[in-house]
Amino acid sequence: MTSPATQRRDTNQPVPQRLLAAATRLFADRGYDRTSVQEIVEAAGVTKGALYHYFGSKDDLLHEIYGRVLRLQQERLDAFAEADAPVEQRLRDAAADVVVTTIENLDDASIFFRSMHQLSREKQKQVRAERRRYHERFRALIEEGQRTGVFSSATPADLVVDYHFGSVHHLSTWYRPDGRLSPQEVADHLADLLLRALRP
Repeated sequence: MTSPATQRRDTNQPVPQRLLAAATRLFADRGYDRTSVQEIVEAAGVTKGALYHYFGSKDDLLHEIYGRVLRLQQERLDAFAEADAPVEQRLRDAAADVVVTTIENLDDASIFFRSMHQLSREKQKQVRAERRRYHERFRALIEEGQRTGVFSSATPADLVVDYHFGSVHHLSTWYRPDGRLSPQEVADHLADLLLRALRP
């Protein structure tokens, strides 16, 4: 694993990626509100002019840190949802994947949930709309299974979605990379819990 000092000297990465990597480290270590633009550009080894060329503000960096994870998760969910497989398998794959991708980007997710309220009102609206789109696609899989009798319809699909994503959003409070369970093992357990809750 490279140290922050080594990462600061890495000029092979494109400037936007260097800025995002530096901002992610600093926001995770110090918090969004206690990190200055000057500290970010120094850690990335670029000028303020370079930052403002790619990102209009520190607010834009925070928005992109979460946005890149959500875009990845949305692309993968769309692929699972459209796969030629039984709905139970598609839902299980999607439910496990959001756990793995959240753990693989735990700093990004934890920074965002701690700091989302510090985004501008307009960016908060954008993020909520993006998350709503993700949750609606996930909910559609549950509703498909409920309509076809594969899943129980005793619990409303909205509550099932909240149940699973409540677990996902709390991962940053307890998951440790050196812990007993691997990301995939955590994902398998949570996906299996979800499917057990949906059995007719």
